[in-house]
Amino acid sequence: MLARQADPIAAIATAPGRGAVGIVRVSSPQDLVPLIRAVCGRDLKPREATYLPFRDASGAPIDHGLALYFPAPHSYTGEHVLELQAHGGAVVMQLLLARVIEAGAAVRLAEPGEFTQRAFLNGKLDLAQAEAVADLIDASTEAAARSASRALGGALSHEVGVLRDQLIQLRMLVEATLDFPEEEIDFLDKADAFGRLDRLTAQLSAVQARTRQGALLRDGLKVVLAGQPNVGKSSLLNALAGAELAIVTPIPGTTRDKVSQTIQIEGVPLHITDTAGLRDDTADEVERIGVSRSWDAIGEADVVLFLHDLSRVGQADYEAEDERIRARLAGVEAHRIVQVFNKTDLGTPPTGEIALSLKTGEGLAALRQRLLQTAGWQAVPEGLFIARERHVQALARTAEHLALARTIAEQRDAALDLLAEELRLAHDALGEITGAFSADELLGVIFSSFCIGK
Repeated sequence: MLARQADPIAAIATAPGRGAVGIVRVSSPQDLVPLIRAVCGRDLKPREATYLPFRDASGAPIDHGLALYFPAPHSYTGEHVLELQAHGGAVVMQLLLARVIEAGAAVRLAEPGEFTQRAFLNGKLDLAQAEAVADLIDASTEAAARSASRALGGALSHEVGVLRDQLIQLRMLVEATLDFPEEEIDFLDKADAFGRLDRLTAQLSAVQARTRQGALLRDGLKVVLAGQPNVGKSSLLNALAGAELAIVTPIPGTTRDKVSQTIQIEGVPLHITDTAGLRDDTADEVERIGVSRSWDAIGEADVVLFLHDLSRVGQADYEAEDERIRARLAGVEAHRIVQVFNKTDLGTPPTGEIALSLKTGEGLAALRQRLLQTAGWQAVPEGLFIARERHVQALARTAEHLALARTIAEQRDAALDLLAEELRLAHDALGEITGAFSADELLGVIFSSFCIGK
């Protein structure tokens, strides 16, 4: 995609289907005046909406609508941009797009995300802001949309920029000491290297915590309901979703495959999956496949709700099967498993465990809060920005390099070259977030996930 950056591009910028208004967008590093005259029949004043007919090659109107021209660099992409707003019918949009490609010199159809990629390459957005564009479009909750808007406004970029500036100052001092050893200055003491590193690490830790929150807000939490047949998994799914999604009967093995639903708690998306009851003694081939898929889902879950039926506690066969499940769950990290005891109206739960009655709704609120707690979620601060796992990993690498730098700094001046290298690597890791240091392959992956026209 990068090799074709000089091409004029065009695309339908509105969602497919029927609508009151549809938009065809054109961006080009070259002059768009000939194209404007061919399609609009006249010149356009910059940044002023003009109502006129959009004409085909013979001069006949395709439709009437608004045309807006944004000369470079004052546009979304930083290039010359033309937007044609017509009636939002699919045929009209295709006719208008075809006319633009026909009338423009070497105009081609834009690839997914290419308009935003050009905005990034032309310095209109950094990479974190560009990703926030897609996150804002894809936001599934109000909290996610507001946080994506903050990221688009530069909240994450600002946090990274503050860290970067402090790291640059520290690098400058180290590099100066390496370049002028005859000065014999005691860098570690006079430059307060330990203090600078400690303050930088503390600030980085705070940004990491906020970024993990933002990633959770974007990606959500994968929650799997597990347990023996008829312990209330399907009823719990229905209760959390507030709808009758799964069939509930007293017949064991009713659920034979995964049933999933996304809900939100305090703005955090939770992807809830009900699974087939876990048992080894079924003769039903379909149910055996369902049980196998249940274990696969458990292995991929962020949180596993292990349900128990209080009305059957004490029954030898039930207890034996629960023990077999516990033994197999031993391979799952303990913090990912939440013990949930259902039917408090028919039995007494162990002290300190999550207990609920799906018949009365008792305990559901506590379970919701436990899910958020397990996810590491805190009450949404006003300035929270949305983030991606890529950002979380880049900050983690930055922290690792700073920790190594701290260890090296304790060895005094003999290891200053190694200290300088670790600080450089930390700087590079930070730069990956905003795109200061990004491979073309990474850019291709990021922008290919956008919709066409954006």
